[in-house]
Amino acid sequence: MRRWKRRPEGSTWGDWGDDDQLGRLNLLTPEKVRQGVAEVREGLSFCLSLPLDLPGGNVLNPRRLPPVLSPTGDQNGWRFNFLTRSIDQRFTDVACDDRVILTLQYSTQWDTLAHVGALFDADGDGIAEPLYYNGFRAGSDVVGPQPDAGGDGCGHLSYAHKLGVENMAAKAIQGRGVLVDLEKHLGRQHTYVDYATFRRILDADKVIVEPGDMLLLHTGFTDEIVKMDRKVDPARAHAMCAVLDGRDQRLLQWITDSGTAALIADNYGVEAVPARPAEGPGDHPSLPLHQHCLFKLGLNLGEIWWLKDLALWLRENGRSRFLLTAPPLRLPGAVGSPATPVATV
Repeated sequence: MRRWKRRPEGSTWGDWGDDDQLGRLNLLTPEKVRQGVAEVREGLSFCLSLPLDLPGGNVLNPRRLPPVLSPTGDQNGWRFNFLTRSIDQRFTDVACDDRVILTLQYSTQWDTLAHVGALFDADGDGIAEPLYYNGFRAGSDVVGPQPDAGGDGCGHLSYAHKLGVENMAAKAIQGRGVLVDLEKHLGRQHTYVDYATFRRILDADKVIVEPGDMLLLHTGFTDEIVKMDRKVDPARAHAMCAVLDGRDQRLLQWITDSGTAALIADNYGVEAVPARPAEGPGDHPSLPLHQHCLFKLGLNLGEIWWLKDLALWLRENGRSRFLLTAPPLRLPGAVGSPATPVATV
C-alpha cells in the first residue's frame, strides 16, 4: 500500500514501486555491469578506501570517532596471542580473535537513503512529517533511540527497518564508474562548484555521464587528510579542495537529469558542509544536496573515498571510465557503512 498521497516535486518516489528501497541503484542493471566490465582493458585494480582509522581524531565530525579494536575472550583468557596449550597441553595453536567499536561513517563510507530525510507533508493534511525516501517514516520504519528497537532481542538502540544498508549490500553494487577530475582544473583551494563550473570541466575533459553510471569526484581532499597523518588541522578541514554547491538549483537539476546511479566524492560531504547560506527567510535544508539526493531522488552518496591513485592513472591515460565494485557491509538496520571499493581499468 502506498504510504503517501503526494510526493516531493521532482522526486522518484514510486518510480520503482511503492515499497522500493533501492532508489537509483535500480539503474544498475545487467547492461550497466556489462558496460563496466567492458572498460577493463589493463587488468589493473585500485583500492578506493582510506585506512578506516583515518582521518584520525574527530575534527571532521565531533560525533564520529576512530575505530577501537579489542580482543574477544572468555574464562580461559583473552584471545590474542592466546596459547591453546592452556586448554590442552597437546595443542600447538596460537590464536587471535578480535572485535571493533566502529563509527560507520567515520572514514570511507556510503550514506544510505535513511541517512537524511526531511519534513514533508506526504498526506496532504497540511502537517509536515519526518520522512525518508519513498515516504518511509521516522518512528516506525526508522526507529530509535530506544531499548531493543530492533524487536529481535539484540538490544538495538536504533534500527532502520526500511532503507537499511543491507539493501545496498544485497544489490551487490557494481557497474560503470565515471570520474570527474575537479582537482585537475581547480587545484586544492576551497572552491564551491556550481553548475557552470561543473559543466565546463565535463566539456573540457570530454566526460560523458550516462544514466546508470556511478559518478565519482576527485578533489584531492583525502590526499590532504593522509598528509596530516591523523592530526587533522581544524582550520583547513572544512576549508580546502572543491565541494559541490548544494544551493545551486541548476546543479541539482543536472544531477536529476543525469540519471547517475550513485554520487561519490573524496571529500567530507560531497557538497559543502556547512552549505552556503540560503537566500530568503523561508524554511530550507541545512544540507540541500543531501536532501535532494537521498530524500527526493533515492541517490546514495559516497564520501571520503581514496581517489588519488585512480585519478592520476586516468589522467595520464586519457580515460574517465572504469569498472566499479563497491558493496557496503551487509549490516541490517544500519544507516551508513564503511566501504572498500575497487576500481578496475
